[in-house]
Amino acid sequence: MAADSDHHHRPGSFKQKNKTHKTGRHRSKGEIDREVKGRVGVKMITKKMKRELKKAARRNKAKQSMMKKREEVIMKKRNIGSASGAPHLVVILPLSADVDPDKVRQQLLSSDESAVVSENNNITNVVVPRFKTRISFLTPPSGNLTAILEAAKVADTLLCVLSPDGGWDSFGDLCLTCIFAQGLPATVHVVQGLDELPTKKQVEAKKNLQKILEKRFPDKKLQTLDTNAEGMLVIRQITNQKLREIKYRNHRSYLLARHVAFESNEDSTVAGTLKVSGFIRGNGMSVNGLVHLPGYGDFQLSQIDLPPDPCPLNPRVKKQKKDSMQTDDNGMDAMEEDIKLLGRADPARQESLQAEVIPDPMEGEQTWPTEEELAEAEALQKAATEKKKILKKVPKGTSEYQAAWIVDEDEREIDDDDDDDNMADHDSTDDSDEDGSDDEEFAAMEQSDEEGEGSDGDRADMETITVTEVDDDEKYDENLDLEEERTMLEKYRSERQHVMFPDEMDTPMDVAARVRFQKYRGLKSFRTSPWDPKENLPTDYARIFQFQNFKTTSKRVVNQEVEETAMAGWYVTLHIVNVPKVFMENFDQEKPLVVFALLQYEQKMSVLHFALKKYHSCREPIKSKEPLIFQVGCRRFSAGPIFSQHTVGNKHKNERYLRKDGITVASVYAPITFPPASVLVFKENLDGSHTFVAVGTLLGVEPNRIVCKRVVLSGHPYKINKKKSVLRYMFFNREDILWFKPVELYTKWGRRGHIKEPIGTHGHMKCVFDGQLKSQDTVLMNLYKRVYPKWTYDPYAPSDLQVKIQTQDDEDDHSDSEMQ
Repeated sequence: MAADSDHHHRPGSFKQKNKTHKTGRHRSKGEIDREVKGRVGVKMITKKMKRELKKAARRNKAKQSMMKKREEVIMKKRNIGSASGAPHLVVILPLSADVDPDKVRQQLLSSDESAVVSENNNITNVVVPRFKTRISFLTPPSGNLTAILEAAKVADTLLCVLSPDGGWDSFGDLCLTCIFAQGLPATVHVVQGLDELPTKKQVEAKKNLQKILEKRFPDKKLQTLDTNAEGMLVIRQITNQKLREIKYRNHRSYLLARHVAFESNEDSTVAGTLKVSGFIRGNGMSVNGLVHLPGYGDFQLSQIDLPPDPCPLNPRVKKQKKDSMQTDDNGMDAMEEDIKLLGRADPARQESLQAEVIPDPMEGEQTWPTEEELAEAEALQKAATEKKKILKKVPKGTSEYQAAWIVDEDEREIDDDDDDDNMADHDSTDDSDEDGSDDEEFAAMEQSDEEGEGSDGDRADMETITVTEVDDDEKYDENLDLEEERTMLEKYRSERQHVMFPDEMDTPMDVAARVRFQKYRGLKSFRTSPWDPKENLPTDYARIFQFQNFKTTSKRVVNQEVEETAMAGWYVTLHIVNVPKVFMENFDQEKPLVVFALLQYEQKMSVLHFALKKYHSCREPIKSKEPLIFQVGCRRFSAGPIFSQHTVGNKHKNERYLRKDGITVASVYAPITFPPASVLVFKENLDGSHTFVAVGTLLGVEPNRIVCKRVVLSGHPYKINKKKSVLRYMFFNREDILWFKPVELYTKWGRRGHIKEPIGTHGHMKCVFDGQLKSQDTVLMNLYKRVYPKWTYDPYAPSDLQVKIQTQDDEDDHSDSEMQ
């Protein structure tokens, strides 16, 4: 029994064996915990110092941020049209000349009998109790593109009215193109007048209009507006649809004028204070900031008032005296006791109107070279053109002309003051002369050459002679016919007129090339060769402002919080000071007036660059520096831009004309504007009309952008000897060849080379290439010069753009004339 109790069970071969967890080459978490024994690792301490969150915490934080942004968007949408926000602004845009916008507005106003309607100059206010909202309808003058664009800048919804016959005409298509480029708000599309068609044709007409609408608005549905029920559906869609964000105006504060009054200054008869009343939209407005009046510039504010709301959602009935109900000429209520002062401008914190830097004429003064330095430079240049004597080892019986074409690696330059006898005895091995060091060196080289030849006969066939370079030039000029040279040059010019290179320019014969192109330089590589952006700047650059890092400054200015004197949605009165009286004389009540608040630095001048694309219907060429009208964000001004290629790198090639296809960069002097900002370009014709030229966007503000103008000089092979060639017609004197000798040459057929030396005194030169030239090839030389825009900025652009619509017949006639 004792033996049995000591016996232990031993598993058999069929015992289940579970696989152990394979952690791989790394340690498992349990093993790490057993080793550290509660000690905190360095990574955990670092995360706590940096306040890094765990995965679950980061996910929760992202979710909270998403919910917060969603709530902000929802509250912003709900705030529009509510009691605490600005009314929902709807701009009625007729897309055809046979559409009556007043009839559309009346149909919408009569759709709800409980609606309260009030007129406010050219704005119609409607309070809809059923939807607990208020809507403002604005109808810009028909056919006035400027008024339409100004209204679209501030619209919450664009009510596009199509014609039953064809949808929209050419002017309506142009309006849609400009609004798309400027920034498209939320849209609603209606058609009125389908009930006048026969019943069988109404469905077909609506389908055709829907197809036309889908070309520009593929996700929109066309609605009819002929009955009150349809009018209520349109109003419901206006108030409930999702609004589109336009980043340019969301970053700024703007106001659509409802009342405008002007008070002249006591000490001036040409300027005064402009009082503009309206609802603030976008962001809040500061009384210490600047505002922009389109076509007249930037101005300061003196104060901001809070008058009563002209169209409250829940009007309060008040007993008022008869004398307090009087109104002034501009429709402003005379109840001064109801107007509250929100804030006055603080001169110490108010933004300055200074737009340009006052340059110091003594800043950066440089000293002129002294007379000794000028004399030394002239002596060096004279010495470079004097006669040079060269020792060459050539076969016996070789003439000086033949020796000039023989390349000898051992050739040496001889000074004029060396003794002729010593030069003649260089081939001897006599070491008895006092100045025999050079003779010893030359004799040693000659001896090594003779040893390499291996025979006395070969040494006897060689001799050393002195060659004078200028003697060849004089002999070359003796047989040169200048009249024939000029005749051949004219033939070459007339032959290549129809295939001329875009930047190719003929070298003038009456002016030295080094004088004509003294501002140009050659570049080994246009992409990699250095070019200092601060070199030889024009005087206009002393008047502009520049940022050390524009992107960083733009991000900071756009996102910074401004001290808000008036919140968005409030109905306020802006007191704009020092406004010229001519503004009120030209002001039209029928046209919308939009006042934009400027961001920091946006009143200062700098160099702006726009990426433009030419409008497809603009057929006429637009030349560089031609005056154009730009609409950049809230500004409209006139300037003459320079064009350049839209490429990467630190240098950009200048364009003489606006490209028909592709993107072109236009550079102008203009007030600073922070992107994003849309750009519309117009051209004023001789008859006073305007042509829509291009659309684009603001690239940035960068005065250091290098725009290089290229000039291509051409020459033609005269004599070709393998890789060496004699060229002519690129230059016409010896000094020009020496001046441009360091610049690289290339040919139209892909050869590369350089100037070796001039031949004669009339522009022929010996060049070396990386391969043999063809007789029909053309040798070119690129020269570059940095160009700058001209100071042609004019803030007083035309207030009305009378855009000329080019029909299809005109385009066909124009194309036929081009073919002829």
